[in-house]
Amino acid sequence: MSAELDRLREQIDQLNVRILESLNERAKLARAIGTLKVGQAYRPEREAQVLRRIKEQNQGPLSDETVALLFREIMSACLAIERPITVAYLGPKGTFSETAAMKHFGHAGVGTPTPSIDEVYRKVQSGEADFGVVPVENSTEGAVGRSLDLMPNTPLKVCGEVLIPIHHHLMSKGKRELASIPRVFSHSQSLAQCHEWLNANLPGAERIAVASNAEAARRAAEEPDTAAVAGEAAALHYGLDVLSSNIEDEPNNTTRFLVLGDYEPMPSGKDKTSLVLSANNRAGAVYEMLTPFATRGVSMTKFESRPSRVALWDYLFFVDIEGHRDDANVAAALAEVGKIAGYIKVLGSYPAAVL
Repeated sequence: MSAELDRLREQIDQLNVRILESLNERAKLARAIGTLKVGQAYRPEREAQVLRRIKEQNQGPLSDETVALLFREIMSACLAIERPITVAYLGPKGTFSETAAMKHFGHAGVGTPTPSIDEVYRKVQSGEADFGVVPVENSTEGAVGRSLDLMPNTPLKVCGEVLIPIHHHLMSKGKRELASIPRVFSHSQSLAQCHEWLNANLPGAERIAVASNAEAARRAAEEPDTAAVAGEAAALHYGLDVLSSNIEDEPNNTTRFLVLGDYEPMPSGKDKTSLVLSANNRAGAVYEMLTPFATRGVSMTKFESRPSRVALWDYLFFVDIEGHRDDANVAAALAEVGKIAGYIKVLGSYPAAVL
C-alpha cells in the first residue's frame, strides 16, 4: 500500500508541474493578446463563451460548476498580468455584493467597497473603478429600487449579470442562547427574507435595519448583547460565531446582480438585453408597446414598473428580453418598440450568467 501511495503521489507531483507549465503558457498567450487589443481588455462575451465551452467539454469527476470557477480564476489571474480590474460594490467587506463581484471577476480583481449604491455608480462614471456590481432583484423580495432608479440617468451600460444563492446566518460575538438576544441587525431585505424564522425563534428581539449585512455584522462585533443576520463571509471577516445557519424562509433564495461599465459586449451566443420604457398615456398603450416582442419571437423575462419621479402616477417599465440587441429579431423588435413607446433606453446587451 505504501509503494502504491508513493507512486500515485509521484504522478500527482509530475502532473502539478505540467499544470504549472500550462498555466504560465496560457498567461504568456493572454499577455500577447493583450498587446494587440485596443480599448477594454476585459471581454465578458469572450469569457462567457470560454466558460460555456469548458462546461460542455467537462467529463468529470469535477462538476461543471467547479471547473467553471477554476477557469474563471485562471482568466482573472491572466488578465491581471496586464492590469488588475477594479470593481466597485456595495460595502463594507463581507457583503453579498462583494461575493458577486469576486464570482464574476475572480479574486485577481481589485474590489472597492462603497457605502451606497449611488457611490458605486459614481465611482464607475468618474473612472475611479473599471466596473460596478449592483443588486437589482431578489427571488423572494423583488426589485432593489435604488439600483433601478439610477439606471435611466446614467451613461453606464449593463455588461454582465451574476446570480448569487443567498444563505443567511444568525451570528454574534461569542456563543449565546437565542432567548438572550435583545437586538438583531441586518439589511431590510435580509430581515424580510428571514421574517418567519425570526418570528419563530426570536419573537421578542428588536429588528434594526442597517445599510448592509456586513455593516450589521460589524455592529454585532462591537456592540454587546446583539446579533446580526448576514452571510458566511461577514462572519469570517468580523470574527463572529454562527448561532444558526440557513435561516432564510425560502431555500432557493437568490439575488441577481448587474455589472455596470463603459463597455458594450458583442454577442456571445446566449445573451440578454435590458431596457427601460415608458408608455404613452392612453388605453392599451402598454399592450401595444410590448406586442413587437411577441410578434418577433423575443421572449421577455422581466417586467418591472417604477415611479418615474417626473409626474404623479407616471411610470417607467424595466424590461429584460432574451437575445442581443444586434440579433436580427431583437433589433427589429426594438426598432418597432421605439416608434411606439413614449421613451426607450437600451441599458445594455450582455452574456447571460454562466455561473
